[in-house]
Amino acid sequence: MAVTTSPSFAFPAPTIYRSTSAHAQIPSHSPSPSVLRLLHYIQEEELTHGLANVSLTSDEALIRFQKGQLPEQDQEWHRLVPPEAREALGKQEVHRQSVIFEVVKAERDYVADLEAVQDVFINGLKTANPPLINESKLQGFLNEVFGNLHLILGHHQQMLAALFHRQRDQHPLVQSVADIVLDMTLESDFRTAYETYIKHYPLAESHHRKELKRNKAYKTFIQSVSSDPRIRKRDLITFLSRPVTRLPRLNLVLEEILKLTDKEYEHPDLETLPIILRILSDCIKSTQPGIEAAESKVKFWEICESLVYQKGEIIDMDLHDESRALVYDGPVVRKTRSETGILTEWQELDGVFVLARKEKRPNGAIKRVLMSRPIPLAYLQLAPFDSSAESRRERAEESNSILDSLRYTHVPIYPFTIYHSSARSTRRYTLYVASEAIRKKWKAKFEDAIGIWKVRQEGNMWFAPNTTVDGFFRVTGSKTSFGTKLTGRVTSAVPFVSGGKKFLAIAAATGIYVSTWGEDKFRKVLAYTNPNAIFAIQTIGDHSFNKFVIHSEPTLVSYSLDMLARVATGQASPGMLDASMEKIGGGDSMTSQNIVFSRYVVFGKKALLIYASKRRLGTTLTLNVLQAVDSSDILSPKRASAKTPSSFVVFGEPGFIPKDAYDISPLVKTVGICTHDGIVIADPTNLARSVVTIVPDLQETTQTLGMSLLKQRIDPCKPLGLIRVNDKELLVVYDQLGCYITKRGIPTRSCGYIKWETPATSYTARGEHILLFSTNFIEIRNISTGRIVQVIEGKDIRLLYGGPLGDSDPILVAMWGERDDEKGASEKIIELVETKEIGMQMPPTPSSASSFSSAGGSAGLWDEWDM
Repeated sequence: MAVTTSPSFAFPAPTIYRSTSAHAQIPSHSPSPSVLRLLHYIQEEELTHGLANVSLTSDEALIRFQKGQLPEQDQEWHRLVPPEAREALGKQEVHRQSVIFEVVKAERDYVADLEAVQDVFINGLKTANPPLINESKLQGFLNEVFGNLHLILGHHQQMLAALFHRQRDQHPLVQSVADIVLDMTLESDFRTAYETYIKHYPLAESHHRKELKRNKAYKTFIQSVSSDPRIRKRDLITFLSRPVTRLPRLNLVLEEILKLTDKEYEHPDLETLPIILRILSDCIKSTQPGIEAAESKVKFWEICESLVYQKGEIIDMDLHDESRALVYDGPVVRKTRSETGILTEWQELDGVFVLARKEKRPNGAIKRVLMSRPIPLAYLQLAPFDSSAESRRERAEESNSILDSLRYTHVPIYPFTIYHSSARSTRRYTLYVASEAIRKKWKAKFEDAIGIWKVRQEGNMWFAPNTTVDGFFRVTGSKTSFGTKLTGRVTSAVPFVSGGKKFLAIAAATGIYVSTWGEDKFRKVLAYTNPNAIFAIQTIGDHSFNKFVIHSEPTLVSYSLDMLARVATGQASPGMLDASMEKIGGGDSMTSQNIVFSRYVVFGKKALLIYASKRRLGTTLTLNVLQAVDSSDILSPKRASAKTPSSFVVFGEPGFIPKDAYDISPLVKTVGICTHDGIVIADPTNLARSVVTIVPDLQETTQTLGMSLLKQRIDPCKPLGLIRVNDKELLVVYDQLGCYITKRGIPTRSCGYIKWETPATSYTARGEHILLFSTNFIEIRNISTGRIVQVIEGKDIRLLYGGPLGDSDPILVAMWGERDDEKGASEKIIELVETKEIGMQMPPTPSSASSFSSAGGSAGLWDEWDM
């Protein structure tokens, strides 16, 4: 008969706790009662040979468990420990050991899932042949969908190895795993990896779902790998969400271990587990704002993709910029239909309110049809949000009879009104919501969004308004004393340099005033009433012209610029200035010609004065072009018999233009003559023989729907001029909108157009921006995209000076000033100074043909263009 010996269990000494970290040593303590009972049980001689076999089987099973080879039903702690040992430990310790075992099991499964993502999904997409996603976009897609999953996997592979080692060393009585978890959670890289991943998760899911919808090959791949044993028919979303739920689940399990830990003895878990729980809780809380922001962005993307715009209109709200976010959206009701209000706000200087109606298409897709043009926050105004509630009839939702189905109930609805500040009557919307609380929430969201937009605009202005004059020029105000002498309304201005000093000349209703730049001490130097325009023709290259030109209907005259400065500073008498006067054209009773409009332009190194004159009862206008003469050549013998003013020479032959022409837009080799029917392109050097072209070229209107729609839009508009966009495109500027054309005049961008938020009276361009001036707003847009980047508000705004040299000239603007007293209401003159980003230089981006013409090398880009 064989002699049986007492089995030897590999239980660790109860007072020794191993640690994988030098800073997380677990102190010794007295054995707990449950452990003492187990030791007593082990030392008894009544243990049978069968129990020894069970112990050996348990060790083997543990190895199989760690390798993932144990059947699912056997992957529990109690299945790997003999019943006698469980009874000796007691119910609470058995429960605690089961939970600790669950920590190891969950970690093993978690690492296996992340490894499956790496092996099956990521590597599968990388090695697919043919490629499922364009190779140039694949890495970006993997980054967006899987993010830093590989970093999280690395941390947990390390922690799982430590847990397995502890389990093999101490099974079946694992004293603690808290020190291993603490080591990992204390690593800042571990927490940062989770925060980064969790905050990005909603975006990752969104990118995956979008790819499923638009890429059949990708969808087929995702479906095919579901049969892999490691995937077990789970979709990719399940795997992507694993890191999001891992920390909260680990937190719950550790809380359970803490509850089950014996409080009567100094077990180290009583100190370690609360530390871990605080770290995990803080980490989870820190990700919540990021998750909300990402979810909001996903919803924002969904809205952007579902928006349906009016045909033909180009609306660039830059919605897909990374910095864009959805502030608030919710259902609102109008008198005629139910719609959804979408309030968006973002960085840079953009913000917009969108009113759209949801429509479900036959394919199930949800579209949001714009019910009106989006309202930028710069123009959004709020009426009082305190109107009384109104009632709305609604049919009963549940009805038990035909009679009940015909009954209506009255539901209270709460109105609020918003409107566009430039179109208070035509773009005014009264919307209704279901409760007073919702109405207050809309008001708060509006006020917050507008407030943030204003702060950002003030801190990130593309053009900073600097006040140059405010107080000298006065008009009649509410407090003006009777008999007060007023300068009248300012109409135009021009800066100039004389004797090394910078001056500013202002044309007002009562005459022309001049002062040194930056001083509000003007002197009236000429008594022209309501002059139409003034120009300072100074220096181009090494040529000096020294001419001050005044267009005051019906004449065009010039004066010495230096003499004008001397009179302004008191160094010469007004009579000396009058003696330098030269009549250029108009005001001739013999020919009955009046000057209609004039413009000073620069062609290369030539200073040209272009003006249109009209005879009494004439049906056309005559366009004349004069070239300014260098002041050193005026007294030369060749000029002795000249019939024209000595300061100018005829440049080319005069030509006839339509009688409704009103302005000129200079290009490089040609000029654009603005008429009500379009912009006429002509050669100023030979107006009589030049081939006349009208832009935009809409000859194919009857054959193209887009061109037909464009023609309908621009027919009632007034052309203002042309701006160069790039070497292939021009922007035709109208008072109501703008459209892009080729250098041959043919509309581009599918005949699309950009509608201004407020009708413009004038414009100028600087760098990559166009500045549109209206009565109450200066609207600044990107020339290439049409996107609004800044809005400046004022009253009675007028563009006084944009300059013939483009970027090198200042922009001077007049508007109502800050003063209104017995001396009258002041007219404020501001200079718009283009700003630059701190630490960066703005690239040179020519804005118009005139700016190119003043720079020697730049004009070459336009040398081949001849319309």
